Amino acid sequence: METRELAYFAAVAEELHFGRAAERLGMAQPPLSRAIQKLERRLGVTLFDRSGPRISLTPAGEVLAREAAKVLDAVAAATVRTQRAGRAVPRLVVAMKAGGDGGLLPEILAAYRAHPDAAEVDLVLCGVAERARMLRDGTADVAFLHSPYEDLTGFDSEPLREEGSVAIVPPGHRLATRPFVRLAELEDDPTPCWPGRHSDLHDPSMLMQLVALGRLIAVAPESVRDQLRRDLVCVPVLDGAPTTVVLAWPEGVRSRALAAFVHTATTVAARHCAANGDRLGKGAFEELSGSLPPGIAVSRSRQTGVGRHAVERGGEGGVPGGAAHREPGGGGG
Repeated sequence: METRELAYFAAVAEELHFGRAAERLGMAQPPLSRAIQKLERRLGVTLFDRSGPRISLTPAGEVLAREAAKVLDAVAAATVRTQRAGRAVPRLVVAMKAGGDGGLLPEILAAYRAHPDAAEVDLVLCGVAERARMLRDGTADVAFLHSPYEDLTGFDSEPLREEGSVAIVPPGHRLATRPFVRLAELEDDPTPCWPGRHSDLHDPSMLMQLVALGRLIAVAPESVRDQLRRDLVCVPVLDGAPTTVVLAWPEGVRSRALAAFVHTATTVAARHCAANGDRLGKGAFEELSGSLPPGIAVSRSRQTGVGRHAVERGGEGGVPGGAAHREPGGGGG
């Protein structure tokens, strides 16, 4: 199959109308219909059910629609990454939401500037759902994400630090003056909890407005304190699930500038966690390898991409003295 055929099929699959799909593609309808029929003959399956008043996808068509979206997204991302890699002055695009760095970014940037493989950094502040999308479509090189809230499929990642949870309530709420709460108390409260209720709501401003109106109690990572509205209160949740701040990038990437950034970030995180007695990711700080330079985080994610490149190549193609090492066979994140 050619990407052109997949693009034709994807347009029809999304519109479920040959005329609208042809208009969207800037072509006449007859050649589009012939292209789809040719694709069906080549695959030996029927992709669209044309028996009703409106066309619909067959089971085979539904499978191809999912797979075509992945292929077309990958082609688009490859195009963007290739164009960006060909720039005369390389730049590293870092995506994050406000306050989503666990307080580590200023120190990371200061240390990264001194690294011999460092590139100019473009910092993009974006919404919760945008960071992973930017990594997947090639417009960002690396992002600060949060596990377990975000899907790390297709990414290599390094845990940087763990955060506790806080309950966000309006000042007049009965729990607002408490030094801490437990999950059972939140579950017993008549006000529903997020993300249990409205778990599909990801817009922070809408979420905080519902909390301010007394419609929800939001449970979030403790770093949200720094960006919280003045009319809301944070109360620590003693038994809340921890959130891990992770640095993520697309699997299989080979980039000295990115390897240097990962190395710098994990080193800063290890130093920060040692100074504050915190845990690093999933216990990675306690598992620091004696065979690597001090301060290099050891995670259990797969030994691919930047991590493997930097460790295997050392100062030649990766980060001098090693980088974020990965033990083979583990899971990402």
